[in-house]
Amino acid sequence: MLFPTVTFAIFFMVVLPVSWVLIRQPTRTQWKLFMLAASYYFYAYWNPRFVFLLVASTIFNQICGQAISRTAGEGARRVILAVAVAGNLAVLGYFKYYDFFVSSFQNMLDNVGISISPEILSITLPVGISFFTFQALSYVIDIYRRQIEPTSLIDFAVYESFFPHVVAGPIVRAAEFLPQLKERHDPRRIDASKAFFLIFLGLFKKVVLANFLATEIVDRVFANPERYSALESLAAIYAYAVQIYCDFSGYTDMAIGLALLLGFRFPQNFDSPYTAVNLQDFWRRWHMTLSRWLRDYLYIPLGGNRGSARATYRNLMLTMLLGGLWHGAAWTFVIWGGIHGGFLSLEHWRHAARERRGLPELPDTLGRRAIRRFVTFQIVCLAWVFFRSESLDKAFELLGRLSPAHWFESAPELKLSIVVAIAVGIGAQYIPKDTMGRAMATFSRLSPVAQGVALGFALLFINTLGPRGVAPFIYFQF
Repeated sequence: MLFPTVTFAIFFMVVLPVSWVLIRQPTRTQWKLFMLAASYYFYAYWNPRFVFLLVASTIFNQICGQAISRTAGEGARRVILAVAVAGNLAVLGYFKYYDFFVSSFQNMLDNVGISISPEILSITLPVGISFFTFQALSYVIDIYRRQIEPTSLIDFAVYESFFPHVVAGPIVRAAEFLPQLKERHDPRRIDASKAFFLIFLGLFKKVVLANFLATEIVDRVFANPERYSALESLAAIYAYAVQIYCDFSGYTDMAIGLALLLGFRFPQNFDSPYTAVNLQDFWRRWHMTLSRWLRDYLYIPLGGNRGSARATYRNLMLTMLLGGLWHGAAWTFVIWGGIHGGFLSLEHWRHAARERRGLPELPDTLGRRAIRRFVTFQIVCLAWVFFRSESLDKAFELLGRLSPAHWFESAPELKLSIVVAIAVGIGAQYIPKDTMGRAMATFSRLSPVAQGVALGFALLFINTLGPRGVAPFIYFQF
């Protein structure tokens, strides 16, 4: 079930009022059961079979969390944690990576003249499996670290399956969500204006910008890069950078707004990532909940930057390579992670080298900041080529189209509307935060009738500009 559809609108119009009636009851059990049923229905709408996987993940991790909490010996606690981590990763690995590793092994043997025919299962990937698995892992690990206490099974089930974030995030940690189940919720205190503002902002990003760029240039060029000129290829690369940002940040804007209407606060997931001045800054702004997850549960446990410089570079590369594999079972994602890991290591080396020589950082002038932003964006776009391409051959073919030999070819696919959409998608990130805050505050001061009229016109505007139909969100496949 996609957010920007009539089906979801009907679903939410039923869930919202019932939720507010039940959540104000003295006992929250009825609300939790209702929300659990609604979330499972939302998840089952795509494929009912995988609801059982979500239920199994919930029960398994709750048992592990309770066992860790009740066990006194540190050695036994580590064993239970290892079982929990291995169990979660085994399920994730089976669904996401079985075919990838088997086919890669088969190709490797074929190259040395050994022919085998292992069974390739073509396994259907459960939507959102990475997101609810990461949330479950953080729950169990945080219990082991004694940062949180285990909660009841029904509370954990609601947290694991809560429909605004179950299929594509943001990755909400148990410590952020579970305390809100105990808060006193009052619909009169909900910032509905902010919620609707975020929902419609997300709709515009997804339906107008992301879908338009996908259908008008991105899908065509990445499918057959050999047919297009250098200018069209470069435009497609920049268009995909805007598409994936608008698609994913649009989803999280809607998820945050929907959760807010239900009385729950989600963490921010994007902060103008294409204004970053280096790769480290980019990862502080892009998919922020995943960045923090990788930092806290992978990079720091590996040693972070506490060891030698070589160990730090290793930890950065491992974190980003595994982050790439998390996105998908393909060498294109490994290269995507390698590009980010390599440049993060280079930035760390440069900073350390200046410190050793006693040199201060160069002054942050406007011109220097503009150059750093431009270079960072080009690196990010280079990595996006591999992230989006169906194969390494397609990626290198597309990059090859940027050679000088193709710059004087005609570019009939490059329309003014595409250039405008790219400019809007990137330029909007340079709008000062206080400007957006003032716009939201202005909207909140309108009367309910005026807000309804404004939202009606916004919906008409989005429906008019957006292409027919709504494509699935990109991050559903992860």
